[in-house]
Order: sequence, then structure tokens, then C-alpha cells
Amino acid sequence: MSLTPVPDGQIATIVTHLEMRERPRPAPIPPAPLRLVPWKAPALDAYRALFRRVGEPWLWFSRLAMSDEALSAIIHDPAVQIYAATDPRGVEVGLLELDFRSLPDCELAFFGLVPQHVGKGFGKWLMAQAKALAWRKDVTRFWVHSCTLDSPAALGFYRKAGFLPYKREVEIFADPRLAGLLSPDAAPHVPMLGQLTA
Repeated sequence: MSLTPVPDGQIATIVTHLEMRERPRPAPIPPAPLRLVPWKAPALDAYRALFRRVGEPWLWFSRLAMSDEALSAIIHDPAVQIYAATDPRGVEVGLLELDFRSLPDCELAFFGLVPQHVGKGFGKWLMAQAKALAWRKDVTRFWVHSCTLDSPAALGFYRKAGFLPYKREVEIFADPRLAGLLSPDAAPHVPMLGQLTA
């Protein structure tokens, strides 16, 4: 066994790719006090704000680092479907993003709830919604990837939902907290090594 050094200012994570190749049997969607609202051509600021609220604890940063043009090209593409999960007051508390740009594959691109709604069973509700929306007639594969920066429960959750792991990779990237994309307090379970840029 050997260890590979990771420079200060960089983060390494193990990425696991999972897939579902058979359409799941129809099942009732679990009850939840939430509503799924389609976001057709969402405003960039609103999208980034929800992306940050859901993903900051897990160092989601990819969409925050994109230019307006690059982000708009993805989230305004008609083959990308974005939904906000809202609470009874209409406040956005979750994000579901399905990417149909590589049919017959559908990617579960982003999936999550804000921290205060995690651990209440709402993830099962959101996953049931995702599967119902993803498996259109022209889809033969539904896939997702998770990494060791995600919630420790994420991998087990995806497997329980019917996804099977098929590939593993190591990803190394610049710590987004050091560049100011995320708060220095984000993801305290991942130590920040390096200096903040001014």
C-alpha cells in the first residue's frame, strides 16, 4: 500500500459512479410536506443560491465557479430539467436536477436538501420523484456519482434506491474555500490546508 501526497490547497476525494439499468417497478411516492416545483430557465442568482444552500456542507462548488454564460448553457438547455423542493411556505429547501442531454442515459446531476431537512425521510420522497421523472420512454440508463465529501449516508442511500456501483475514481481539485467560492466554515469535516486568497 502506498500513499500519494496531496498538496496544500488541494482536496482529494474518491468518486463512485452508480447506475440503474432497469426501470423500477411503479411504487407510491412517500408522503412529505414538500412540493416539487419545475424551474424552467431559472434565474442564475436563484439557482446559485439554492445550489449553495444545499451543497455548501459537502463542498459543492462546480456551478459557482462557472461564468454566467457557461452556467446558462447548462441549466437553460431544454434537455436539463431542474426542480426545487419547496416547504409549505413556498421556501426552496431542495434541488433535483436531471440531465437528459446524453440519451438514452439520464444523469441525476444534483440531488439534495438543505441541512435542516436532512434526516427526516424527505430524501426518500425526493428520490421517488427523481425516479418517476427520469425514467421516460427513451431512457435506458439512470446514473449518478457520489464522493467521499458527500454525506456518509449518501452511497448507502443511492444503493438502497436501486443504483449499483460500477466505477471508482480519485478526483483532486483546488479547495473552493481558499478561492472564496464557499465560506471558510463550509464542510468543517474536511480540514482546510492552505492560505485564503485575498
